[in-house]
Amino acid sequence: SKKKGLSFEEKRARMMEIFFETKDVFQLKDLEKIAPKEKGITSMSVKEILQSLVDDGMVDTDRIGTSNYFWAFPSKALHARKRKLEELESQFAESSQKKEALQKSIEKSKTGREDTAERAALLKELAALRQKKEQLKAEIDKYRECDPDVVEEMRQTNQVAKEAANRWTDNIFSIKSWAKRKFGFEESRIDKGFGIPEDLDYID
Repeated sequence: SKKKGLSFEEKRARMMEIFFETKDVFQLKDLEKIAPKEKGITSMSVKEILQSLVDDGMVDTDRIGTSNYFWAFPSKALHARKRKLEELESQFAESSQKKEALQKSIEKSKTGREDTAERAALLKELAALRQKKEQLKAEIDKYRECDPDVVEEMRQTNQVAKEAANRWTDNIFSIKSWAKRKFGFEESRIDKGFGIPEDLDYID
């Protein structure tokens, strides 16, 4: 039988696994090599998947010199999921209250009355709310499934993630030092040329 390809959400989840498992920073070309080999994501779809994660605030990106770098730390992913979960739960509660009110209204309209246009409209709205409620419930369940893993991942890897960020900072400082010795460049000129922030420093 023909092998079923990965869905868009499955590709997004596997891309996040690359960041969480390596705790490193990547360029697009790096991910286009790693993703097909380790996660079964075709290289042609890597850019689209990565951009969707950046747009959703799950992956951070910054430009250094002429290159774009991408990274994602578990602590930020946890915060984003918690925020989304709270938003969904609020919508779910609101829909549940409205559904209950409509059910009471329908029951009241049944008493001593024949079918009316108002009752038909209420039934239609109730059906739509039931469908919306099921959609919200499914999305809430999806985010709840993610939380325990992310929390555990954050506890285990927070220190490693910080060290990874500091390692990249150390690399930048080393390159700047080498450029000053090799070419006699001023530090401000290096920072400006490669887009390095003046306040770049290690994470405590």
